[in-house]
Amino acid sequence: MRIGIPDQAPSGISPDVTAFLKAPKMLINGQSVGGEAPGFDVFNPADGSVLAQVPTASEADVDRAVLAARAAMAGAWGGMPGAERTRLMLRLADLIEENGEELAQLETLENGKSIMLSRLVEVASSAEYLRYMAGWATKIRGETFDVSIAVPPGTRYTAYTRKEPVGVVAAITPWNFPLNMCVWKVAPALAAGCAVVLKPAEETPLTSLRFAELAREAGFPDGVVNVITGDGATGAALVQHPGVDKITFTGSTEVGKKIGTKAMETVKPVTLELGGKAPMVFFDDMDLNLLGPATGIGMFFNSGQTCCAGARIYVQKGIYEEAVATLKAITSSLPIGDGMNPANQINPVVSAKHFDHVKGMIARGIADGATPLLDIAAPGQGYYVAPQLFADARSDTAIMQDEVFGPVATITPFETEEEAIAMANDTRYGLGASLWTRDINRVMKLVPQVQAGTVWVNSHNIPDQNMPFGGFKQSGIGREHGTGALDNYLETKSVCVAYS
Repeated sequence: MRIGIPDQAPSGISPDVTAFLKAPKMLINGQSVGGEAPGFDVFNPADGSVLAQVPTASEADVDRAVLAARAAMAGAWGGMPGAERTRLMLRLADLIEENGEELAQLETLENGKSIMLSRLVEVASSAEYLRYMAGWATKIRGETFDVSIAVPPGTRYTAYTRKEPVGVVAAITPWNFPLNMCVWKVAPALAAGCAVVLKPAEETPLTSLRFAELAREAGFPDGVVNVITGDGATGAALVQHPGVDKITFTGSTEVGKKIGTKAMETVKPVTLELGGKAPMVFFDDMDLNLLGPATGIGMFFNSGQTCCAGARIYVQKGIYEEAVATLKAITSSLPIGDGMNPANQINPVVSAKHFDHVKGMIARGIADGATPLLDIAAPGQGYYVAPQLFADARSDTAIMQDEVFGPVATITPFETEEEAIAMANDTRYGLGASLWTRDINRVMKLVPQVQAGTVWVNSHNIPDQNMPFGGFKQSGIGREHGTGALDNYLETKSVCVAYS
């Protein structure tokens, strides 16, 4: 079963999906296992029903997974040529596409997102990311150096570096793009020659478990790709395991700080892609026709459940009234409903817990004096939150400073460039930002002043596999994508050879 037509609703749930949901299993050392501890339920955000029960990994399961990864590094995988790693990764990419509709439906069922996004982003983009990273497996290289070592007299030296896999990688992924984030972590680690123990978010483990089955089918040696499931205790056991050599995490800043602190106890390297509160700055010379994509992709892509969501909108006063009216009209027109219908552009948030968080942030915004601009009804069943825009929000309030991670944004006027940049930077986060203007001189002057890992111009929230992605300030440590993603999983060894 290949990927369905992106904007076409499925005729029904795939039989492959139904069969998989009966008994999802973890993958440890190439074997499907159920786990020693009681399992936990995975819910469908569209109606709150139970989709499946998934194993909870015990500390013993975590230990087995890490030891399996270490054994793989010491065995056939550790000595496998880069070209062979490339071949296996390309086969895995093909299998993702061949099973694409099953994966897309699983993703929409467990996460709630549009089936269109599941097909285009979670499946198609993940396959292409694997292919991109597969190419790096044969391009790992060091450097040679001239050195000026003068002792002992008459001795000469040749110095060079070699790149070696860091070892066993603990990868912990979030619930907003489950399959995509799984591949963002696993693909560069495999290209570098590492073995991986992946722990997906407890809300959305299903596509990662299916990914593990496909990795086994692709022919990866036992222990190279392990996927365990559980809650925060499972993740903590993985982070603290002495057999883990590297930790990569995408999720909230609060959890990232805890992981970073634990990692430093044994000086494990970490890559942390954390929270965001991205500004979108609309100057009065912008193309107002771009307000449509600014709303759909910048603000409300994946129902606002993205770390780079344009949650803080700053509009120059010359176009403020027109822009606000247009943004209100566009937002009010967005269909709300089940992600299995690709016509719906606002889908349920991921869980009952997150529903309460988003609704609580909306209530707190109103209590702090912000003015809600919309009154839109949401479906009563499931975890639906109607989109909301706020005016008059003070810069020091929670609605402006903290992640909502839902279909909520604030709109604030400004007069000068200096005022706009100061407001855009007024946050502990620095993951993404965007400037909207026709003035290239303004762009080149202001981009260096924006404190964010990615600055889009006349677009927002559009990553690329070759473009480094990561954050300033409390939005993280390190970069994903491109050569930086590979470097995350490599150690540099200097070699110095003396000869007469």
